[in-house]
Order: sequence, then structure tokens, then C-alpha cells
Amino acid sequence: MVQKIENVIIMGAAGRDFHNFNIYFKDNERYRVVCFTATQIPDIHGRHYPPELAGKLYPQGIPIYTDENLFELVQKHRVDLVAFSYSDVRHTDVMHQASIVTAAGADFIIIGASYTMLYCLGWWKQRHTFFQARHSYCGIGPP
Repeated sequence: MVQKIENVIIMGAAGRDFHNFNIYFKDNERYRVVCFTATQIPDIHGRHYPPELAGKLYPQGIPIYTDENLFELVQKHRVDLVAFSYSDVRHTDVMHQASIVTAAGADFIIIGASYTMLYCLGWWKQRHTFFQARHSYCGIGPP
């Protein structure tokens, strides 16, 4: 069975949205990110996430638009999913955006940390060794 490729918009402010794209969507052939949207960055409308960072699935890069036309963008690009990737927005504003997205016909998600967390085993080993040494020398454990 052939899996449908889902069209995605990622909403953000040139931080968590780009991180979520790089970690979760970038090389994921299940999704096609049609654009980013943002409101907090002046003059971001019309720019592109560069092809050098976007990866092999996005040789032209990814356009960036303002959130103002979110409803129209969802319909124009037949978007299946909008990933909300702001980190500093009030609950009422989040739910307002969710209402716009679902009224336009797409699903609305906030991606949890377990999907986008960066893990560094070397850092963990270093930290663990530090706490072991501190415990044996000072008689105290990890905080």
C-alpha cells in the first residue's frame, strides 16, 4: 500500500520551527513541508529556508510567509497538517490558531519533545562521571 504524502505548514518564529523541521520533517518522505509561517520576525515574508539546510527533498528551499493568511495557505496548498512550533505564545492564541487551521480543513499539532529532543550520549557519560567523582570525593550525589 502506498502511503499518502501529507502536506505540512510549520508555524514558528525562526527557532523551534526550524529545529522541528530539521529533526522531524527534513528527510521524512511521509511529509512535504509546503511553507513556514511566522509573525514575530520583521520582513520575513517572502524569504526562504535555504536549500542548503532544507535537504534533498527541498532543492528550492521552503518559502516563509506571515501567519496572516494561514486559512488561505491551508486551502491553497491542500495542507493536511499544521505543526505549531512557537514556544512563547499564550494558550488563547494557540487555540485561536488551532481554530483557524481546523476550520480550513487541516489537523493541528504541537510536536512533543520526545520527537525532537537532541540526545548526546557523550555529554551524559561526562556528566555521569562528574557526579560519580563528586559523590566519592565530597560524599554528595547528583542534584
